Amino acid sequence: MPMIEMALIVAWAVAAAGIAGYAASVAREVTYVTLADGRRQERSLPLSFKMLLPFVGNLDRFVSRPSFAKKLAETDAMLVSGGYEGLLNGREFLALEVLCPTVMGAVWSLAVVLLGAVFPDSLFVSMRLPLCIAGVILLCLEPRLWLRSAVKKRHLSIMKSLPFVLDILTLSVEAGMDFISALQRNCEARRMDPLNEELLRMTKEIQVGSSRKTALKSMADRVRQPDLKSVAYALIQADELGVSIGSILRIQSEQLRERRFDRAEKLANEAPTKMLGPLMLCIFPAVFIILLGPIVAQAMKGLL
Repeated sequence: MPMIEMALIVAWAVAAAGIAGYAASVAREVTYVTLADGRRQERSLPLSFKMLLPFVGNLDRFVSRPSFAKKLAETDAMLVSGGYEGLLNGREFLALEVLCPTVMGAVWSLAVVLLGAVFPDSLFVSMRLPLCIAGVILLCLEPRLWLRSAVKKRHLSIMKSLPFVLDILTLSVEAGMDFISALQRNCEARRMDPLNEELLRMTKEIQVGSSRKTALKSMADRVRQPDLKSVAYALIQADELGVSIGSILRIQSEQLRERRFDRAEKLANEAPTKMLGPLMLCIFPAVFIILLGPIVAQAMKGLL
């Protein structure tokens, strides 16, 4: 029996070394998306995604079933909104959602079992089953949580940049420059951030023949960020009604700043409530230990 256990440990050690080597080689790879002007912009993917991407093609038929059609469309939209168009598609992401808990969950469970065999007398042995279940559950949730976090991060960046960009566009248009030229100059002058990527793509679509209304609507539907959508549809309405774009841009900029102030005020009002948790969990116990510790120590000495 010890020989079998030793053989299993050696086999797992060899497998773990192979997995570690593969993970190290994959971690060095840099992933990119191609922007509208041909430039490549780096996009980071989790290590587990990079390790499993070569195998997602095996599940292509499974995730292409009609029952996954709605989820596939929503996932595609979220990937585009998060800035990963061309790097990941909906079918690959759904396949990753299947492979992460199965493949990575199996590796995690084997590692837990092996550690239990190496340390048979530790508390770790009794915790093997809960650790395995918790690991598999976390791996099930990881892909979707990562995607939502990527979309939220991109939307936050756009929300922060949009008022400043609208101010620049307003000044340019009111100075006599046409809207597209103002957009192009803004894209050239600013660093490449999520908002600049979307504005650059919109200008390229207009240059290749799309109408301004179509390009604005496409950007709003693609990004799905409320503030940007509001600005896009306001500009579409200004085109339809013949209203001055400069005045519309100024109004939208003022409204966005008011919304941002309201959001900051709301977060400031929520801060005291959010501080209650750390206060109750960390600060009060520390105070009690500092104040009551010597008293308890003296009482224990008296009893002994």
